[in-house]
Amino acid sequence: MITPINKKLFARLVLKWYDQYGRKNLPWQQDITAYRVWLSEVMLQQTQVTTVIPYFETFTEKFPTVNDLARADIDEVLHLWTGLGYYARARNLHKCALQVSNEFDGQFPTTQDELSELPGIGRSTAGAIASIVFDQAAPILDGNVKRVLARLHAVEGWPGSTPVQKQLWELAEHYTPKTRNREFTQVMMDLGATVCSRSKPKCEECPLLDSCVAHGQGNPQDYPGKKPKKDKPVKSIQLLIMRNPNNEVLLYKRPDSGIWGGLWSFPELATDLDAAEHCQNEGWSPEPPKVEPWQEFRHTFSHYHLDINPVLISLKSNVNQVKETGWQWVNPQNLGTLGLAAPVKSLLNDMAQLPN
Repeated sequence: MITPINKKLFARLVLKWYDQYGRKNLPWQQDITAYRVWLSEVMLQQTQVTTVIPYFETFTEKFPTVNDLARADIDEVLHLWTGLGYYARARNLHKCALQVSNEFDGQFPTTQDELSELPGIGRSTAGAIASIVFDQAAPILDGNVKRVLARLHAVEGWPGSTPVQKQLWELAEHYTPKTRNREFTQVMMDLGATVCSRSKPKCEECPLLDSCVAHGQGNPQDYPGKKPKKDKPVKSIQLLIMRNPNNEVLLYKRPDSGIWGGLWSFPELATDLDAAEHCQNEGWSPEPPKVEPWQEFRHTFSHYHLDINPVLISLKSNVNQVKETGWQWVNPQNLGTLGLAAPVKSLLNDMAQLPN
């Protein structure tokens, strides 16, 4: 592949920029360990730095080491993850911690290939750990780096497609130098995040300006190519907020796979079914309960929209027993360490404000 810039010059220019302007005070850049870098990289997947910082600080305070995280209950991990989204990351985080603790005596593997075999660690995350922690010449290709390289070479097409991704990995490998690996990895992420941004790139501040093909064409915003658009399907459910006379509400733990995997949620019901009748049929209420529909709202996942119809169901008598494990009555004002999806937590917060 013909390159618009010599690879040694590329490294020299971006590292010079990093020395002057690069970010050096992020929490995970202090007291660098494999655990802290791994945790930050997982949290930063599809999430902004400003959003991640308070979560990272909470996690590292609660779980200072990978062994501490491994010993934690998954509910506690999911609870601290609430609001960060993409909950499979949290489940894989816990699985990975268990594996590192049990199989590697709490020490992360040191090579990109070995790291890639751990749960939830892809090639790019493994490269970031290997380069930042172990100073290896390991390429990375997160969203920021894809954008920088796609614009530099005017690579056409959506980076999620296999051919385009292959081409971008080749470029990432080509430009990765043999020295200053930690700084090079950081600067590639910094350039994409702060200069070569998605909507309004600050091209005049970029150290690669003179070599950037997309800038020369006058259309950097056209790269990388967008994902082919498909209309997201819309699904609808009722969330049944069953409140007993003790002002407790009923939650159940969702299966580990699927949306909100492993999180606690309200019972669900199809929108064409009667909520009061369902509660009686399921034995939650011997007599017809009071039913109050709340305002519908939409929650969007990566692949569909979910229209949520909350229904407050005030039971007239206590149902002390739940049918099976994985169900429990909780006080909305004292949720403990339950892992909750953001919409469920929001509804519980609303419940906590209601008069007894």
